[in-house]
Amino acid sequence: MRIVHAEQLGESFYQRPCGPVQDVRPLLEEVRLHGDTAVRALTLRYDGVQLESFRVEKEEIRRAFSQVPEGLVEAIRRCIERLRLFCERQLADYQNFDIEVEPGLFVGQRVVPIERVGVYAPGGRFPLISSVYMGVVPARVAGVREVVVCSPPTYRGSVHPALLVAADLAGADEVYRIGGVQAIAALAYGTESVRAVHKIVGPGNAFVTAAKREVYGQVGIDFVAGPSEVLIIADEEADAEIVAADLLAQAEHDPDASPVLVTTSARLAERVRTEVAHQVASLTTAAVAKAAVERNGLIVLARSPEEAIAIANRRAPEHLELQVRDVEPYVAGLRNFGSLFVGAGAAEALGDYSSGLNHVLPTNGAARYTGGLGVRDFVKVQTVLKVEGNPPSGPIEDGVQLAQAEGLEAHARSLQVRGR
Repeated sequence: MRIVHAEQLGESFYQRPCGPVQDVRPLLEEVRLHGDTAVRALTLRYDGVQLESFRVEKEEIRRAFSQVPEGLVEAIRRCIERLRLFCERQLADYQNFDIEVEPGLFVGQRVVPIERVGVYAPGGRFPLISSVYMGVVPARVAGVREVVVCSPPTYRGSVHPALLVAADLAGADEVYRIGGVQAIAALAYGTESVRAVHKIVGPGNAFVTAAKREVYGQVGIDFVAGPSEVLIIADEEADAEIVAADLLAQAEHDPDASPVLVTTSARLAERVRTEVAHQVASLTTAAVAKAAVERNGLIVLARSPEEAIAIANRRAPEHLELQVRDVEPYVAGLRNFGSLFVGAGAAEALGDYSSGLNHVLPTNGAARYTGGLGVRDFVKVQTVLKVEGNPPSGPIEDGVQLAQAEGLEAHARSLQVRGR
């Protein structure tokens, strides 16, 4: 990993490009116009699978439990329960209310779940089991009526058994063996076999991400996410072995992943660089992790804790770890991150799988304006106005003045007829 001083960082460090937007419009249009026929053709073209039926039936899901080691099934079950507990607490912050702002004039909100949601779970090199329950559980806790999972048929022409187990335990209503752009199109537009959803969430490759961006407006999406990121702030007392392990945990995701260490200790910087080189050699994912380290791996020497905080806030990383002796000043100063991991024991991988946090998080600086996936992504906050009797004169008069100032005479009259 390269070691640089903070003052050497260029704008490209803080403004990571989202990557080229893939041209997915023709594929989306094929599915929109031709439905199931297009989905079958695209799945054969890109996945090499001739699909007969799209939906995974209950019998196949039941069989999946016998194909997955019992210990893994129980681990998935426990991870889901921790996530559910966290989501239930999140939901408590989204409540109906109304307040009387003037005598007889009430304003309020209703929190209403979205009716039908699609969760995309990548197939990729390995089954991303956790991506299934990270999408399904908060939707279910929010009260979404119908939760649909789509995943590519990359396991013997269907969905990997572990993904089916996770979908079933998390409470998915429907599972489809469709991936890629065609899955996003089917969820957004609907086909003969797949009813359209109202929102699509979940991670995916560059083509899936581009497709989500294109269908936004037809349906809602969580956000446009790029390759995974971690930024670790560590001081001279941090354990170099742990820091290196956490950097590589992100690096093995993707050759474009971004593992970054910011430290005030030149000694730790050298030790971590040595550790990364040592640890990566024994990884089964070494080829991917090495590529990520070589492309985007960086160790930044900061002159002070304040500078380290400023770097992190400007970078706005997906995952932000604190491995420092005195955490409170850092916690108080840090504002922009997807999830924050405090203390050497708070491995980012715990957030990925089993702590109860959601791992679907903003990347490419999006943490400056949004947080990660949660219950709020599956509810609509609707506002309500209620007037008992005649509306109070103050708001009527104020509204008339504003309407006339904007040149909207009909607005003014609609208020005036109620103020008589």
